Amino acid sequence: MIIEKHTLALLSIIGCSLDVLGSLYLTYDLLGGEHGPLRTLSRGVTYGVLFGVGFGLAIGPLFGLASGAAHGVTLAWEFSRESKHAPKPGFWEDAAISLIRGVGFGVGAAHLYGIKFGITFGALSTAGQIVAYKFGLRPTMNYKPASRPRLTKLQILATLNRAVGYAVGGWISALIANQSETALPVALSLGLGIGAVTLIALAATPLIEWVIVNVPAKRMGVFGVALLLIGFALQSVQYWVALLDVGIVGR
Repeated sequence: MIIEKHTLALLSIIGCSLDVLGSLYLTYDLLGGEHGPLRTLSRGVTYGVLFGVGFGLAIGPLFGLASGAAHGVTLAWEFSRESKHAPKPGFWEDAAISLIRGVGFGVGAAHLYGIKFGITFGALSTAGQIVAYKFGLRPTMNYKPASRPRLTKLQILATLNRAVGYAVGGWISALIANQSETALPVALSLGLGIGAVTLIALAATPLIEWVIVNVPAKRMGVFGVALLLIGFALQSVQYWVALLDVGIVGR
């Protein structure tokens, strides 16, 4: 039995991250209770995992990791503002959010198709997101927490727009990166993958928001303990590998 060294390192990193998150949930009261940052943190973790797993399965693990982290950070900020009925963010905030997501997509695409492709794809993603926000197509549109998934016609149209936009972006990026032979399949893969995950996430958002808003404080601590246990388990993999003499490739 063998294990790839990057996989082993990734498991340890994820384990450490879960330990940190679990500790934060256990210190719920110290962080301000229901008015503290843990509701925002919950959104970041939930959306990060949702998009990370979705993009990871549809496009690739590292693509999922990079884009999932970017979506978790930005969506946590956007939905937290919306839940507090804060004023709509201005142009520069929209641009910053778009840039963060663009960097996530760019890093993931660069790993799969090369640096030139990744830079182009990330830049096109950032520009396209800014334009979409300008026309009111943002994740928080039709925001309304509910105890069941929900999908509106506007969200379906926005998803189709995003799928087509990223397919075109992938095609242009492939041409600029001198990958014309694979431009069409890459474009379809990115467009369909990003579109499908977006559609699922939009449908699940009302339920996610309802749970986050209504979850009792004590359950935060229980969730924190679970994260710590999972984190410790993932970190211990490297030691079990050594103990069981499992081969490590990629050295």
